[in-house]
Amino acid sequence: MQNNRRNLLTQGIIALLIQACGNDGPPAEATPAADQAEQQVYEWKMITSWPKNLPALGTSPEYFADIVEQMSGGRMKIRVYGANELVGGLEVFDAVRQGVAEIGHSGAYYWQGKIPATPFFSSIPFGMTSYEQDAWLRFGGGNELWKELYAPFNLIPVRGGNSGTQMFGWFNKEINSLADLQGLKMRIPSLGGEVFRRAGGVPVTMQVSEVRTALQTGTLDATEFVSPYNDRANGYHEVAEYYYYPGWHEPGSTLETIFNKERFEALPEDLQAILRAGAEVMNQTLLDELMAENNKALKSLEEEHGVELRRLPDDVLLELRRLSEEVVLELAEKDETTRRVYESWNNFRKGVMNYNRIAEEALIDARNLPLN
Repeated sequence: MQNNRRNLLTQGIIALLIQACGNDGPPAEATPAADQAEQQVYEWKMITSWPKNLPALGTSPEYFADIVEQMSGGRMKIRVYGANELVGGLEVFDAVRQGVAEIGHSGAYYWQGKIPATPFFSSIPFGMTSYEQDAWLRFGGGNELWKELYAPFNLIPVRGGNSGTQMFGWFNKEINSLADLQGLKMRIPSLGGEVFRRAGGVPVTMQVSEVRTALQTGTLDATEFVSPYNDRANGYHEVAEYYYYPGWHEPGSTLETIFNKERFEALPEDLQAILRAGAEVMNQTLLDELMAENNKALKSLEEEHGVELRRLPDDVLLELRRLSEEVVLELAEKDETTRRVYESWNNFRKGVMNYNRIAEEALIDARNLPLN
């Protein structure tokens, strides 16, 4: 059923692209079909940081590959590899940079050790939501800064999806106060991990494929990942008892599609445009799928699997927010480039926060008012 929906959507996208040309038929200079068959066929590899066929995160790259092949008339064929099939999930950046694969799908914050500003192109604790982050990247100058940072590494980054607001994660003990975080070993990357460390926890960076076993054996006490749809597929409910929210650490985490710059720029211009368009479609489709499926998955986790859903106490959230502001400001002073990125991101965030107080937030508050 899901494949049928995606095929229909793909056909619709192709039709819209044809309509956008403003012609009833192919342009006069179009290459005849017989000649097109003789054009070069490019066979590329795409590596990801996710387990093969993981719902949304793992399946969206496959969808991207299908769209690109259809829109290119078969001239661009992409084989998708999950984490550890060709390289490890945290090796995507270097592998694409070196040409081991032409395309990668991952999260920018994994590369903070190479480029300090990368978390701003993924997610910042208590930062922007998915649509706010997308707006900054597309219309607030974020994309231009992102390209500037990746260019020296022979990479071109574009949006490749967004998780939306995540869950805080899975725990094998209750969190009733800050004291309960002390010494807790949790898989939590990037700035969220640093905030967690300053709150007394022990952050661990670990690729997704290893997490379930680590929880089961006690190597980890807790983990964050994404949200109910993905988390249920990974079986975290079988090895952890409590499911905490809100996802303060990743309020709207952008995923990235990265291209090997040299090989991308060597392509014909129409194939470059098709790859970019395919990534944009994947960006929206991934977020839409998660929005559609998360509630069903959460209901299943609670009603069928007995998962205990818990909200973090207010005093814990307030301290995490205080620490987050401290961590982000320190990151902004890392170097001149990171400072420029922070200023662009922060100025845009202030603007959308001001507007959303009377837009999204006001509507949600009104929607939740009791009728009696």
